[in-house]
Amino acid sequence: MTLTSLRSNVRDLYEGATSSGVRFRYALLVFDIVTVLFIIATSFLQPSEIIETLDVLFGVMLLADFSARLLVDRHPFRKFTEIATWADMVAIVSFLAPLAGEAGGFLRILRTLGLLRDYQMLVRLRIDSPFFRRNEDVIFAVTNLAVFIFVMTGIVYETQKFRNDEIRNYADALYFTVTALTTTGFGDITLSGTVGRLITVVIMIFGVTLFFNLARALLSPNKVRFPCPACGLQRHDADAVHCKACGKILNIPDEGAT
Repeated sequence: MTLTSLRSNVRDLYEGATSSGVRFRYALLVFDIVTVLFIIATSFLQPSEIIETLDVLFGVMLLADFSARLLVDRHPFRKFTEIATWADMVAIVSFLAPLAGEAGGFLRILRTLGLLRDYQMLVRLRIDSPFFRRNEDVIFAVTNLAVFIFVMTGIVYETQKFRNDEIRNYADALYFTVTALTTTGFGDITLSGTVGRLITVVIMIFGVTLFFNLARALLSPNKVRFPCPACGLQRHDADAVHCKACGKILNIPDEGAT
């Protein structure tokens, strides 16, 4: 197999609209979720040979995925100008070199967000899942908030676990992140030092913004994506008959009355 044919086959998996490509990207989503759950679970456990072996296994799989993305990219050097690329590199190092801090693996969830926003994946989800079509804005608002919570919790855990007796495991870091995000501030756990205070400020400012974005998505009228054949307007009321912009009759597909 030549390098060109290999690149073409791998590109079909990462970018193609074939059934095998769709299944592969769904599998990547599952793998990303399993990675995050693994980090959460192992934060409660003492280091062991089994955990270290699994760390290396996850690291090798992440490295293989990272290498494949560079292989299929038409401008691979431009990838290094993207935050997601550096986040992937930190995640890989955190698994292959545990002393670097396994909490860096939480940055892998940034790739999950990028995969969800991939055009081909979005089209596939809209076709395969009526629930996703009806609640796309809410799902993305929840995802954005969850990604922020996971990343900030990882940062809190990694920066505080050796210097703050109140942060003993991932659950403690998650508890602090959520109380800071909601500005509840019970005061039983605080971050020490200037860095800790700055992290707290970032959590409160950006977290509240994402939280209100979720509230807006939940309370706003339900819209569906359906391009108007005349003017191209993308979003309409679920029961719309005419386009609000140009008056064109729409034929929005639905699942019928339930």
